[in-house]
Amino acid sequence: MNRKRGMSGLIGALSRRQFVTGAAAVGLTLTAKPKFASAQAGNVVFANWDTYIGETTLSDFTEETGISVTVDTFADVSELFAKMRGGNVAYDVIVPSNDWLPRMIAANMVQELDHSKIPNMSNIFPRFLEEPFDPGRKYSLPYMWGTVGIGYRKSAVSGVPDSWKVLYDSDEYSGKIALLSDCSTMLGCALKYLGYSLNSTDKAENEAAAELIIKQKRHIKAFAEDNGQDLLAAGEVDVTMEYNGDIVQLMTEDDDVDYVVPKEGGILWEDVLAIPANARNVENAHAFINYIHAPEPNQLITDYIQYATPNKAGFDLMDEDYQNNPDIFPPDDVVEASEFAEYLGEEVTQMRESLCTRINAA
Repeated sequence: MNRKRGMSGLIGALSRRQFVTGAAAVGLTLTAKPKFASAQAGNVVFANWDTYIGETTLSDFTEETGISVTVDTFADVSELFAKMRGGNVAYDVIVPSNDWLPRMIAANMVQELDHSKIPNMSNIFPRFLEEPFDPGRKYSLPYMWGTVGIGYRKSAVSGVPDSWKVLYDSDEYSGKIALLSDCSTMLGCALKYLGYSLNSTDKAENEAAAELIIKQKRHIKAFAEDNGQDLLAAGEVDVTMEYNGDIVQLMTEDDDVDYVVPKEGGILWEDVLAIPANARNVENAHAFINYIHAPEPNQLITDYIQYATPNKAGFDLMDEDYQNNPDIFPPDDVVEASEFAEYLGEEVTQMRESLCTRINAA
């Protein structure tokens, strides 16, 4: 997911995605003199989605604490997971999604948080402090949340494309369709269209979803890693599966773009902040997470990336257009029709990865 925008204020006037092709692709370190004499020293290594942070968040954190920030980016959590499992990286703070965190916990990849070192967690909406994928928020705190639906160009479609049918089972927009390439997301939305749970563990149901995509491949322009909104902005596609925040941000730049969660329901997701088991700067990691949940830093992140913040203090500082935007905060009927993706165990994960290999090879 490029659930994100960002960091152009740190390194010059860049487009929403150009940053990943520059310093962040290989790691960027930000340093500054501490604002207070008692500020901590050292570094924090931050692994994040491309452009998923405020314009000045990292430099502001460095100025306030004296802690430098090294940034590494990933296109999807499977890439992050593979890097961490390989043991060749030592991140201090990571941003996995709700369905990947339990897999990381099971693999002993993340450590328990010390809540006493994150007093700003008191700013978080209470409903986010108890999640089934991390009871008691033992290993993570929420970062942002949202939906996966369809971004579209209004002038190029006939009516609102309010069904997954336009992506999975129609030639109406042949050659102008993009799907997210993430295996779980691609199969999950196909399962929703077929009337199944996106968390289905049934082999026959998952195979039906894969066959639907294989049959549709001749009409699909791209399986986008993280840039469906860019394809939409450039006119290369007219309809794309995407994360709501990416499309909402594009909507602020292009009045001809809109977003909808299909009537069959979409995917609800929550990105989280966690500390890897092999983190080298654990104290600084806690300080960084605490800073992100301070009111003004959280508001600046939220205002820039335009995703739904779980932080009440940051939310309260946002304007009413944000607070009342149904594309950011979906209405109850959309939430009820949608589902959070779950970690389904290694056997199902491997089955789905095998199906996605078949899709890619078809």
